[in-house]
Amino acid sequence: MLASISLYRTLGILALTTTLQLNGQPLTVPAPISLAQLVDRLGYTGKRIAVECNGEIVPRSRYGETALADGDRLEIVVAVGGG
Repeated sequence: MLASISLYRTLGILALTTTLQLNGQPLTVPAPISLAQLVDRLGYTGKRIAVECNGEIVPRSRYGETALADGDRLEIVVAVGGG
C-alpha cells in the first residue's frame, strides 16, 4: 500500500495518510485503514449499505480483511426505506 506522510490533525503530529476517492470526491484518512474501519469512521456501521471498491462489490463479510490503498476508488450507497 502506498501512503503519504502529511500533517494529520488527529494529534497534531506527522502521520501516514492515504487518499481515496469516495463517491467521486477525494478523502484523506489515516493509513493503514481497512474498509470496516472506514465504514465505522463514516458512521455507516449497522446501516444497510453497498460498497464497491475499484469496480468490485465487496461483501460485508470481507470489510475487515479489505485493506484500502492510496488511490482506491470507493462507491458507498445507503439503502433508504420508505413507503
